[in-house]
Amino acid sequence: MKQKGQKRVFKREWKELRWRNFLFLTAAGMINAFGVSLFLFPVKLYDSGISGLSMLLDQLTPSAFTLSMFLIVLNFPIFIFGLKKQGLAFTVSSLYAIVVYSLASFLILHILPIDVNFVSPLAGTDLLLCAVFGGVISGIGSGLTIRFGGAIDGLDVLSVVFAKRIGISIGTFVMIFNTLLYIVCGIVIRSWILPLYSIVTYYVGSKTIDFIVEGFDRSVCAMIVTNKAQELSAALSENFRAGGTIVSATGGYSKDEKQIIYFIVNHFQINKLKKVVMDIDDNAFISLQNVSEIVRRLAQ
Repeated sequence: MKQKGQKRVFKREWKELRWRNFLFLTAAGMINAFGVSLFLFPVKLYDSGISGLSMLLDQLTPSAFTLSMFLIVLNFPIFIFGLKKQGLAFTVSSLYAIVVYSLASFLILHILPIDVNFVSPLAGTDLLLCAVFGGVISGIGSGLTIRFGGAIDGLDVLSVVFAKRIGISIGTFVMIFNTLLYIVCGIVIRSWILPLYSIVTYYVGSKTIDFIVEGFDRSVCAMIVTNKAQELSAALSENFRAGGTIVSATGGYSKDEKQIIYFIVNHFQINKLKKVVMDIDDNAFISLQNVSEIVRRLAQ
């Protein structure tokens, strides 16, 4: 029964993929590549997450092992691992954005007649300019990817999958990973100047993403007022593999008996949540609120 349910969900999600989203995902991947390849990579600043790890490995390995190759090799297994948690549509969208990012980076760094060996073509050797503009531009690319159904870095998936399991927020998980990454970078290159400037890139990039997707690293509480609570709750459980809470309620004006479903999702899943609800009850009322922290006792 579970396998049949999963197949139904995958088929439904496959039909949800839209060509319009892929146009924006293409733009997002190219924007991200532009910021990383023209501002960060030439002066050996490091992006955050798996992208930053890929840049470090590019520096440490022979020239045949490129940034583009590491972006694919490191990110693909992570997104496949997170397929059940995030869904087919999210995974396909993310992998597509990463492929665009990887190919565009390879084109800029190895094909186009642009000198990116020692200085940024646009900001020279000014590390602060490179850190700020690299962070802003790559943040725009990452934010657009999230807005249109995916993520351009595997760290986003790892944070969603593991943060709650170890009892920390998604933002804290990302911060710990990037802090460790920059410490390793400093030890490897025996200098702290570039890792410290890379922290500026990470901060600026994360704020840019927050601005575009309205705080994607927080969970969202959905309060759904409906007359079809049981049917809707079953659909939510099937699509998100998570349970909600049904509360009885009375309409303040109509005095009609209603139910409220209290359900927690992450920002990647908001559009999917709306569609699932509207497909079953187009008269439902949905209220969304950011949740800064969720505390629960884990099962022993």
